[in-house]
Amino acid sequence: MKNISIVGIGMGNIDTITIKALEKIKTAEVLIGAERMIESLKVLWDADKWEKIKKDFSIAPLKILDAIENLGLEDDNIVILMSGDTGFFSGTKKLSKELKERNINCEILPGISSLSYLSSKVGESWGELKIVSLHGRKGNPAGYVMKNDGVFFLLDKKNTPAAVCECLVGAGLGDSQVIIGERLSYEDEKISNGKARDFVESEFDSLSVMIVKRSGELNIQSYTLGISDDDFIRGKVPMTKEEVRTISISKLGIKPSDIIYDVGAGTGSVAIEMALQAPYGKVYAIETKPEAVDLIKVNKEKFYAHNLEVISGLAPEAFSELPAPDKVFIGGSKGNMKEIILQILDKNPDVKFVINAIALETLSEVIAIFKELEFSKTDIIQMAVTRTKKVASYTMLDAINPIFIAVAEK
Repeated sequence: MKNISIVGIGMGNIDTITIKALEKIKTAEVLIGAERMIESLKVLWDADKWEKIKKDFSIAPLKILDAIENLGLEDDNIVILMSGDTGFFSGTKKLSKELKERNINCEILPGISSLSYLSSKVGESWGELKIVSLHGRKGNPAGYVMKNDGVFFLLDKKNTPAAVCECLVGAGLGDSQVIIGERLSYEDEKISNGKARDFVESEFDSLSVMIVKRSGELNIQSYTLGISDDDFIRGKVPMTKEEVRTISISKLGIKPSDIIYDVGAGTGSVAIEMALQAPYGKVYAIETKPEAVDLIKVNKEKFYAHNLEVISGLAPEAFSELPAPDKVFIGGSKGNMKEIILQILDKNPDVKFVINAIALETLSEVIAIFKELEFSKTDIIQMAVTRTKKVASYTMLDAINPIFIAVAEK
């Protein structure tokens, strides 16, 4: 029976590997892991012994399983190497699950995480930090910093320290204190301290992490879903009314890290409420009318919706440079409803739509599109809201135009 161990090797320097993990590695007859990690352990053996050890540079869990099954030997001591700590945003979670499903037992030995290593180097306690991985993941760094006094970010080649700092500066958080660790534990390790605005133009190694501490208190009012119409700066641009806005957004089922489109954004009331519901995500408000674009920007500043980006243009052409959305609200289509839906589905087939329709013709078009494109989950709600108003000494009913709310997932 194969003896399998998953071992966390810390940052990469063998000095940061635990004694028990080193003992396990030294008994290995087979090493599986990234070439960089395996080569870093070469110094543990003499040349002859090193040559006898089988090596496989698989990284993905299923590739590792294939490597294990293809070895053909029953009594090998197999050590699978994981960077950092096996319990800290590690491939160990998925791999150990796959092994259990195949009734393959394994021992897991933890390592030192980049979080604990960097914190110890700069004398910080990480217990109160919000821990966020942007490694191969989407996310809005500014949202995390706004919601927490201190945040630790695990980064990658796209989500670099400079990109995080640029996001912070754009959200008015440029004075936040940042600690950036590059190539931790290696001989060329580098740790930088300063304000976020100091590092926007800097270049960093792809093996980087950072701690951000927000400076000062944010004077941001907390809003629940259903902001009063009177709180928005209105102008002469049409606006989705409060009750309709509340039901429409609730039907989207927004998650904190969602990427969302608001097509035909008008005053931006829906976009702003969605941005507040997705503090770690991003909302793109697409609008063609210049006066509406200006109004959205004014409301964005009023509500401090830092994660709202205004796109001046016509849908679906305006989508071309945008990331794939998780949720889409369509309040206006300019006659391009089908083209809009098709292009969004091309970006993400699993997207969820909420479409508001006032005219029966628009509703009929939406129903036909849902049927033609074979949406598996659809729902249509007819909503009629009546408020009251004072007329002299009387309280009168004041009906708002009825509206249809169409919901669909493919």
